[in-house]
Amino acid sequence: MPLIAAIAAALVASAGLIWLITRDGSIALGYAVGLAALMAAGYAIARIRPNTREEAFAAPDWSVTVAAIEQPGTAIAVTDRANRLVCANSAYTDWFGIAQAPPNLALDRESMERLVRAAREAWRDGRGLAEPLGREGGPAGWRGEAERVGRGSDYLVWRFTPLTLEDPVARIGEWIAGPLGAFLSHSGIEAAVVGTDGAIRAVSTGFAERATGDPSATLAGQDFVAQLRSDDRERIYFAREGRRGTPQMLVQVALGDPDDARPARADEVPSLMLLVDSGVGIGGGWEGGGSVAATPQLEALLGALPLGLAMTDRDGRFLFANDAFLRAVAREEEGLPPFPSDLVVREDKSALIDAVRRFARGPATSGDMAVRLVHQADEPVSLGLAGVRGLGEAAVLLSLVDTTEETRLKRQVAQATKMQAVGQLAGGVAHDFNNVLTAIIGYCDLMLLRHTPGDSDYDDIQQIRANSNRAASLTRQLLAFSRQQTLRPEVLQLPDVVSEVSQLLKRLLGEKIVFRVHHDRDLGPVRADPQQLEQVIVNLAVNARDAIHARGDGTGKLTLATRRVSAADVRKMGSDIIPVADYTVLVVQDNGGGIPQSLLGKIFEPFFTTKEQGKGTGLGLSTVYGIVKQSGGFIFADNVAGPGGEPEGARFTIYLPVHRGTERREAREDAAARASGWSSGGRVLLVEDEDMVRAVAERALSRAGYEVTTACDGEEGLAAIANGGAFDLIVSDVVMPGMDGPAMVRAVRKVRPDLPVLFMSGYAEEQLRSEIDVDDMHFIAKPFSVQQISDEVARVLAESRGRAGADST
Repeated sequence: MPLIAAIAAALVASAGLIWLITRDGSIALGYAVGLAALMAAGYAIARIRPNTREEAFAAPDWSVTVAAIEQPGTAIAVTDRANRLVCANSAYTDWFGIAQAPPNLALDRESMERLVRAAREAWRDGRGLAEPLGREGGPAGWRGEAERVGRGSDYLVWRFTPLTLEDPVARIGEWIAGPLGAFLSHSGIEAAVVGTDGAIRAVSTGFAERATGDPSATLAGQDFVAQLRSDDRERIYFAREGRRGTPQMLVQVALGDPDDARPARADEVPSLMLLVDSGVGIGGGWEGGGSVAATPQLEALLGALPLGLAMTDRDGRFLFANDAFLRAVAREEEGLPPFPSDLVVREDKSALIDAVRRFARGPATSGDMAVRLVHQADEPVSLGLAGVRGLGEAAVLLSLVDTTEETRLKRQVAQATKMQAVGQLAGGVAHDFNNVLTAIIGYCDLMLLRHTPGDSDYDDIQQIRANSNRAASLTRQLLAFSRQQTLRPEVLQLPDVVSEVSQLLKRLLGEKIVFRVHHDRDLGPVRADPQQLEQVIVNLAVNARDAIHARGDGTGKLTLATRRVSAADVRKMGSDIIPVADYTVLVVQDNGGGIPQSLLGKIFEPFFTTKEQGKGTGLGLSTVYGIVKQSGGFIFADNVAGPGGEPEGARFTIYLPVHRGTERREAREDAAARASGWSSGGRVLLVEDEDMVRAVAERALSRAGYEVTTACDGEEGLAAIANGGAFDLIVSDVVMPGMDGPAMVRAVRKVRPDLPVLFMSGYAEEQLRSEIDVDDMHFIAKPFSVQQISDEVARVLAESRGRAGADST
């Protein structure tokens, strides 16, 4: 500070001297400003010092990593946060080189954008996916995946695997060589698949017989043209038959990629060669004229083919189309329009009109073009065109593959993938949130022990605890949707569950809604959590009530019915979803107007709701779906048609498999009775990495009279045992950094095989039991209260002491 003051004084003095000499204030002010700027710049430069701190750790040795990632057929690379290539295996070097690191690879623009997006997702979420990837002007060749790794999560591991695409030409060849080719031959049409080099790849049995005399000959690799001859009138014959045979009309269909927007020429891709016998035409010859519309035999043939085929005249008017073509253009009910251009969007009309005119009036050639149909304007399809001659009015053959089923399956796969991702996200969020709620609820319980009703803080603490329990119910809904909820299944009868919840439903529905219940006889028992089944019924009933109220004056009817469905009934249904077995079915039906058809596929998605803002979370039906699926059942939603054919109401049908075991709830009640009588204390090792949860559990068990030793991870807990700690029970979290709970318990069991363990987790008990191979394992779900963990520890210790006493006698 003194130095700065001295510099400032000197600056003022020098500026004053300039003013005294020049008597010009502007010159003195400019001098002062310039000198001050120079001094500030020098001060800033002087402040810059190179960082000479040495790295805390030496650079890692990547040679071990390079050896570990050496995998044939998979390119693997590791990059740091500056997108610098740290190491790569030989496959990566061969495919992409080492000059560039992901995502800056020598790929096309769309692939680069996918890689950048995958890198951003990996840094943010831990994993990113990019597919398909390809070079500029080339086909899609790779699938890329990025994963964040490292102790500080400061590296990305990239994996590139080649895409294996199905060969449609090979599939068509199998059809031609199989029954389809035999059917064509029977109808007077011989077929062959020919490569771009003119070599035969597959032929029908009729083609092989007429070309070689042997119907089992494949002719693969032989020249297609060598099997044919032509006369001076350019009529085509089989070479083996010569003019003794009948002349053939050759139709060439280019087998290009349907998804390729650029129309392929016939010589660029393999072709389907169709040799149509002259006997198929009218009058026994091509020169006789006639119309394809008047040829029932040819129409019947084209109608039986799985490929969508249609024919137009020279003016571009439709003459005929088979059922597959009508399905592909979504015109099964309306029929064909006058012209092919009426099937495509406005932007593609002129191009299609020109193409049909060119193939109709030019030489007999074939080709493809990409068009967008009116009913699916966002998905281009490949339309094949071939000029034909000798069929009278018919001049152009149009071919179109029906991709309706393929498109539906793609959407279903995309929907299933999205639902799985949302379920994993929901489960992870709920698990982490359960740790927070465990601490909040636990501390509330401990504070309530020091307050009595009437205290100034008692009501506030109760309110905090009530809101925490509401939050816990929300996490249970998320876990139910992701099928990670802890269920307490029992063998029960569905009518008993309906009876338990009926009184509550009557109050929820009100007096204007008629509530009816019907039960079948001889219903089989089911194994499910009764409380969760009650939640399923309540959620469906509340949705039905809201639908009835939204429809009009609030009057309506809700019916709950149970049905017995035998394995024979399921077999008659012919369902691909429900396995053949005996089921007990619950049907919930209302007359609230039904569900719009466009929403039926979305109603089980989380957070999807048609209710107004603030009147629903959208988790009701997703919770129902998760509980039913986690219980081993199936749920379906549909609409019930009214007298006029319009939807009258919605119907939800739940199939639960009949249980053949003998488990009853008395065993659990006996265990609870033994726990209530336990009061002898014990020594407990508490292992939990979350400080809040560990503190709450320690205070709860200490107040219950247990001697508690705490550990913050698996290594510390194992050390407590190794140092001679004598414990009656281990209470441990499952997922912890370093050594997790199951690994610690397996190590402890080597020296203390009889030591029981109580696992704490926010994940589902069934999921943990299937993944953890540990004997004498018990479980308590998070979040839990102070009383719940005390009771559960007492139950486990009572059961363990009871078993030890039985073994000693």
